[in-house]
Amino acid sequence: MQKKMNTNSRKVAAAVAENKVVLGLSGGVDSTAAALLLKEKGFEVTGLYFDVTTEADEKSEKSRAAAEKAAKEMDIDFVYKNVSREFNETVLADFCDEYLSGRTPNPCIICNPLIKFKTLKETADAKGARYISTGHYASVVFREDVYYIKTAANKKKDQSYMLYRLPQEILSGLILPLGDFESKDDIRKFVKENDLSNADSPDSQEICFIDSDEGYAEFFRKNGYAAERGDFIDMKGDIIGSHKGIINYTVGQRKGLGGTFGRPMFVTRLDAKNNTVTLGEKEDLYSYKVFSGGNFFTETECEKMPSNLENKKVLAKVRYSAKPSFAVIRTVEEKGPGADPEGFVIETLFEEKQKAVTPGQSIVFYYPDGRVAGGGFIK
Repeated sequence: MQKKMNTNSRKVAAAVAENKVVLGLSGGVDSTAAALLLKEKGFEVTGLYFDVTTEADEKSEKSRAAAEKAAKEMDIDFVYKNVSREFNETVLADFCDEYLSGRTPNPCIICNPLIKFKTLKETADAKGARYISTGHYASVVFREDVYYIKTAANKKKDQSYMLYRLPQEILSGLILPLGDFESKDDIRKFVKENDLSNADSPDSQEICFIDSDEGYAEFFRKNGYAAERGDFIDMKGDIIGSHKGIINYTVGQRKGLGGTFGRPMFVTRLDAKNNTVTLGEKEDLYSYKVFSGGNFFTETECEKMPSNLENKKVLAKVRYSAKPSFAVIRTVEEKGPGADPEGFVIETLFEEKQKAVTPGQSIVFYYPDGRVAGGGFIK
C-alpha cells in the first residue's frame, strides 16, 4: 500500500511539474510577452530576475522595479537573484581577459550557458518546475532524439546565434514562446492588448554591464585597466602612427582611429603581445577561411564535430548581425604555441569572402533548415 502511495505521489508531482515554468523576466517587452503566452497556454509562471550588479545603483534598481511591476500586473510569482559573484568570476573576467589579449568577445555567449540558463534550471529544480523559458527570438525543436535551437521566424531579431552553446540538459526543458513571431511590432501590440504598462519599453542594450553613454574604454578605466599607447603598423609591418591602446579598437573599425593616413584605413589585426594595431585597406578585411577553437556541437555536446558534418556544407555566420553563408567545415590538427587545448580546430571555408572576421567573436554553424549545429570562438 505504501509503495502504491509513493508511486501515486510521484505521478502527482510530475503532473504538477509539467505545468510549471520559470521564466527569465527582465521587465522588458519581450520577456513580458513570453510570460503572457505561457499563461495563455495554462502554465503556472514564475518570473526570475537576474541581478549582475555588485552594488545597487539607480539603473539596476529601476530595472528590477520594472520586472517586479510586470510580474504583479500579470499576477505571477516573482523571484529575485543576485548572481554578481558568479557573473564577475566568469563572464566579466573572460570579457576583460579577451579584450586585453586583443580579441573582441561576446559576453552573452559565455553568460547564457554558465549563468543565465544555469540559474534558471537551478531555480526551476528548486521550485519543482519542469520547464524554463526566456524571451529570446528563437525556437527549440526535437529531431532524431536531439534537441536543437532553431532560427526564429523574425530573421532580423533572430537570437539563435547567442544560444549555440546550450547543452541538452537545458534544451530538453526550454520553451521559447517568441520564436514564431514575425515582427517586434506584433509583440508590442500583444503586450499592449493585455493592458501592461511596459509595451513601449525600449529594447535592451547590447552589453548589459557597460553603460552605452560611456563606452568600452571608460569601462576598462573604471575597472583599473590602463590603456597603453602603442604603434599603428601597415600590412607590411611599418610604423605609420600611434594608437591609444588596443582596448579602443576592434577588427573592421574605421572611425575613431585618431589619425589621418591619406586614405580610408581599417583595423585588420590586434597584437596584444607587441601592442600593435595593424591597419589596412578595405579589401584587406575580407577572407574565405576561418579557424575556430573551443567549439561546441549540439549533437556531441563537446568540441568533437559529429561525423555527419565533417567536410560537409553548412550555413555559417561570423557575427550576430551577419547573414548566414554557405561553407564547408572540417577538423584540422593544430600544434605549437597558441594551439587549442584540444589539439585541433575547426576550419571553415566559405563560398563567399567574409568581411572583418574578428578573433574572439563566435562562428555559428546551421543546418539548411535553420537548426543550430554548433559553433566556436574565432582564432
